[in-house]
Amino acid sequence: MMSNNNTPDLKIILEFSAGAELLFGNIKRREISLDGTQKWTIANLLKWMHANILTERAELFIQGDTVRPGILVLINDTDWELLGELEYELQANDNVLFISTLHGG
Repeated sequence: MMSNNNTPDLKIILEFSAGAELLFGNIKRREISLDGTQKWTIANLLKWMHANILTERAELFIQGDTVRPGILVLINDTDWELLGELEYELQANDNVLFISTLHGG
C-alpha cells in the first residue's frame, strides 16, 4: 500500500493591505501551508481563511461564498477576474493579495 503521508504541503503566501489586514489580526503577510493531497481553489481557500485566520467581522470580507464587493483579489499580481476567480486552482508559492477598497466603518 502506498502512503500519502509524504505528499508535500501546498505553500502559498497571503497578503492583506489597505485595511484588509485589520480583519486578520493586523498581520499583513502570512505564509501558509495547505494540505497538498487535495486540490485548492480560491473558493476552498476563502473557506479555510474564514475558519482559521479571520478574526474580525467576517461580513466585511466574506459575502456568501466569495469576497464581498470592495475587496480586490490579485493572484501573483494579476486580477483574479482574469484567472477564473473562485475556480482558480492554487499553485505552490502563489501570492494571493487582498486589498480593501472600503474605507470608513
